[in-house]
Amino acid sequence: MPPEPPPARDARIVALIGTGHFLSHFYMLCLPPLFLVWRQEFDVSYATLGLSVALMSGTTALLQTPVGFWVDRWGARPFLVGGTLLMALSVSAMAFAPAFWMILPLAVLSGIGNSVIHPADYAIMAGSISKGFLGRAFALHTFTGNLGFALAPPVIALLLTLMDWRMALLTVGLLGIPVVAAILLQSGVLRDQAKHRMKEDGPGGRELLLSRPMLLFFAFFLLSSMAGSGIQSWLVTVLGKLWGTPVLVASAALTGYMIGATCGTLVGGWIADKSKRNLFGMVSVLTLVAMALLLLPGLMPLPEAALPVVAICAGLALGTSRTPRDVMLKDACPPGQIGKVFGFVSSGLPLGSAITPVPLGFLIDMGHPGLVLPVVAGLLGLSLLCAGSAQGSARAARAPEAVPAE
Repeated sequence: MPPEPPPARDARIVALIGTGHFLSHFYMLCLPPLFLVWRQEFDVSYATLGLSVALMSGTTALLQTPVGFWVDRWGARPFLVGGTLLMALSVSAMAFAPAFWMILPLAVLSGIGNSVIHPADYAIMAGSISKGFLGRAFALHTFTGNLGFALAPPVIALLLTLMDWRMALLTVGLLGIPVVAAILLQSGVLRDQAKHRMKEDGPGGRELLLSRPMLLFFAFFLLSSMAGSGIQSWLVTVLGKLWGTPVLVASAALTGYMIGATCGTLVGGWIADKSKRNLFGMVSVLTLVAMALLLLPGLMPLPEAALPVVAICAGLALGTSRTPRDVMLKDACPPGQIGKVFGFVSSGLPLGSAITPVPLGFLIDMGHPGLVLPVVAGLLGLSLLCAGSAQGSARAARAPEAVPAE
């Protein structure tokens, strides 16, 4: 049997990895549409209901780094299979919960399974995907995750019109079983990152993650996520308070921003593959464009027809910068350390999403909605400074290795 050509192999790998990533994001947002039903059935507060999502997200963020260490040591495939299976079974088991408190430990178990996805996926892509397609693979990986976020609420809402909430959860939970079976059947094409022996004088895993480049990359991801969370949480409110923008128009602007950001990841992947020489320059230009476009509706009223267009362009610029950002981090990873690095750095994404909404909400409560978008732009500017410093520090750290000893 002739060997599979690289494009077909790359497509198969991305399909397998992307389907698991889609499910991980889908499961994260399949619970909120059930809150109204749960509140009526279990007679619990909204704060208690929110605890289910908080536990799932918090567990994912806390465990990504240790799971990254295990992925680097023992290989990614067993963790990918186990994590996807654990997510599917945990969500399925929620359908049989007789009381709400039993859903909470199952949310933790689902978070444990979800914590595997980022470190395992990036380790497999680094070891399996052709170098000339890696940027687009990273982009498609991000795209499938965003698609999972986008489709979870309407899919659950549709299922609730056809069946009760227990059957709806069981249906979406069991979707993970054929995904696990496909990964197992096709596992021969999923190769782990190359193993490298650690140099005696090289940094250990803990020292690597606490090194200046990795802490700066963590700050880069954290600040970017804080800015994105601020836009998603408060754009509609800010536009309404500043300029009296109708909710329908402001919501269309937010939807346009999200569509632009999601589609931009695909554009960024293509650009990252075609132009690898100055990824930071590309990220800088795109981020500055996004900052300017986001400041515009915060400083002056725009025509209602123009608002969604400006928002789409801002989202497109930020989304396009995400894949070069991921490739910059991959290039800064020492060989064989991708699992722990991506596990640690990408934990800044859920953490950043959790930090921003409350303080920006206080700004609005204090009568300063006009400060929200400038704060978001400032966070993006700080993230850019961290990105430049991170890349410079990573290059400086690699420089001694490139110079042969006398």
